[in-house]
Amino acid sequence: MQLVGQKGNRKQYGHRSAGRARGRFGVVLAALLVAGLGTACGSSEPAAPDKTEKTKAGKGAEPGAAGALAQAKAAQQARVAAAKRWGLVKTPLMAPAAPKEKPEISTREGFEVEDGDELPHVFTTVPTEDKVVFLTIDDGAEKDPEFLKMMRELKVPYTAFLSDYLVRDNYPYFKEMQAAGVTLNNHTLNHRYMPGLSYDQQREEICGQQDTIQRVFGKRPTLFRPPYGNYNQDTLKAAKSCGIKAVPLWNAEAFVNRMDYREWDRDLHPGDIILTHFRGKDDWKGSMPDMIRHVMKTITDKGYAVARLEDYL
Repeated sequence: MQLVGQKGNRKQYGHRSAGRARGRFGVVLAALLVAGLGTACGSSEPAAPDKTEKTKAGKGAEPGAAGALAQAKAAQQARVAAAKRWGLVKTPLMAPAAPKEKPEISTREGFEVEDGDELPHVFTTVPTEDKVVFLTIDDGAEKDPEFLKMMRELKVPYTAFLSDYLVRDNYPYFKEMQAAGVTLNNHTLNHRYMPGLSYDQQREEICGQQDTIQRVFGKRPTLFRPPYGNYNQDTLKAAKSCGIKAVPLWNAEAFVNRMDYREWDRDLHPGDIILTHFRGKDDWKGSMPDMIRHVMKTITDKGYAVARLEDYL
């Protein structure tokens, strides 16, 4: 398998020590667990609470510890309930916290263009040791409201790459997506085969979509994905001139009933970018929620979580 090259050594990110605060929180957590076990193993008739003991426990507890524990428990219960509601076999795994230091991205071997050192890097995998993958969705043809609801309730992050000719008939759909925290990126105005265009035509396709996304959605993208994954030196030069910083392609592609892989081992790897499309029953034997159920089963069964791509770039 080929992974994106990385200058220097990789850094492994650990968890910051909480010191004494963690110790006191642990005491409270242990006390809560013991109390819970006592209730479960004892009489089915609960004892009346002792007001004096309750007051003592309240004074000695770590401020906010019980609240944080309850909040975490409630969030996990909500995820489990959402997974069942949407027909997922397993609850999606939680991604780790975003790295404080971003991985250094470089162009994947074999994806270079001539004199491309100063141009946006083209990559299919983000260099990380976290067991995460990134879900990206292209074009904007299908606008299924159930998909938006599903992703919002499951809290699965994803990144969109939009082509305006497919999006312009329903900008509010993608504004709702953006309001839920999804980053909207550039997939050209008209989804044309870029190497077949002149430099000026390519720049019009890329910069035109940059201007459109900024005008309609209020934020200029920094990520660009060329249609069909095809590009040449002019594509990357034009992209850079339009403010693009990176060109994420993909290492796997999700459909409603299968996964396709770029690598010889036909498997997922830490940092892999997964491509899928805004498609429905007119193109697939299923809906976008059906596709998400399939891809999330694959990701979860393999022990991966879906992380937010922008957190690693």
